[in-house]
Amino acid sequence: MKKEIFLVGILMTSIGCGSADNTVENPVTPPSAQRDQTGIPAHGGGVVAPNAGGQNQGKGSWSQGGSPIDTTSFDAAIAKAESNYKGKPGDQARALTLADAYVKRATALTEARQYASALGDYRKSLKLDPNNSEAKKWVEEIIAIYDMLNKAYPAEGEEPPPLPFNKQT
Repeated sequence: MKKEIFLVGILMTSIGCGSADNTVENPVTPPSAQRDQTGIPAHGGGVVAPNAGGQNQGKGSWSQGGSPIDTTSFDAAIAKAESNYKGKPGDQARALTLADAYVKRATALTEARQYASALGDYRKSLKLDPNNSEAKKWVEEIIAIYDMLNKAYPAEGEEPPPLPFNKQT
């Protein structure tokens, strides 16, 4: 319960920190920050939703924010599991292994507040393992929080990839 309350607080800060008047740019936004069609910077310099989709009518656009993290090991595990699964797509054990790899990366992305990307991985996991209670719970929680904040969330298939991670030392 404490983890969910903490997540709600973080998610509200991450998703809902835009002001009601979005007509003025933040003067400290770096020029490299991505911008939506109006020229307003995306929250956190992330990706702004190109199309909010039908379920999000009348809501503010979603944006990809959060902290970039190194997903290299998760990406490798997903690539290996995808390769194995494609070699024998009917194999339930291989499907579950791939679903688990998606949940592991989604969990890391959730902890890094990259909710739009995490949502995509949880959804991919559910396609492979519709009974995955953890993935179901997090899809519902992320969507409920976007709804509570009256923010759109990515439609299925429109979720962005994880934010790029720069390995500067």
